Amino acid sequence: MVLYFQSNVADPPVTIYMGKDKFENEDLIKYGFPEDVWFHVDKLSSAHVYVRLQPGQTWLDIPPAVIEDCAQLVKANSIEGNKRNNITVIYTPWDNLKKTPGMETGQVTFHNQKKVKRVYVEKRENAIVNRLNKTKQEKYPDLMQEKVQRDKIDRKAARTDEFAEKEEARKLAAAKHKAEKEIQELFDKSNMRSNKRDTDVEDINAAEEDFM
Repeated sequence: MVLYFQSNVADPPVTIYMGKDKFENEDLIKYGFPEDVWFHVDKLSSAHVYVRLQPGQTWLDIPPAVIEDCAQLVKANSIEGNKRNNITVIYTPWDNLKKTPGMETGQVTFHNQKKVKRVYVEKRENAIVNRLNKTKQEKYPDLMQEKVQRDKIDRKAARTDEFAEKEEARKLAAAKHKAEKEIQELFDKSNMRSNKRDTDVEDINAAEEDFM
């Protein structure tokens, strides 16, 4: 089961979701989308919370208010973190999550530590947590099938982009060829005019010699 929330502090509203337990967390790690961003309490056990941005957005595009919503939701769903003040929440793009052999279910590390950001959470903000909980929905999605469909969309978009790039390159090459041809034709006509003038001068000189 996956729990879904709506953060209405952004326009349009942003979907936040998390696994019910470590087994769902494992699936979320495996079947995430490119625009998903992962949140977790630093150095403590907590829920794995994700925010799903709009296609094309990156983790650097998350509004500060949405980051606060995610951090509060992570804290509220950490047994130890919920009891403490002054904790740190870490977040990183989904594709920076890394699984290595021997890791426990739901456990992750990172491909690049430099792509992990931290946000300080002084205390639990009940107003934020309550607002998010009012939007909570429990669902049983087929995460693998959703991922398959998303990958199909990405591949189709990639093919479309590739075709557009090739078409643009073809048009540029055609325009370049046309320009080069026009320049060559202009050069050839210029030579013809020059040759005609030379011929005319020779004819005049010959006529003057005959007259003399």
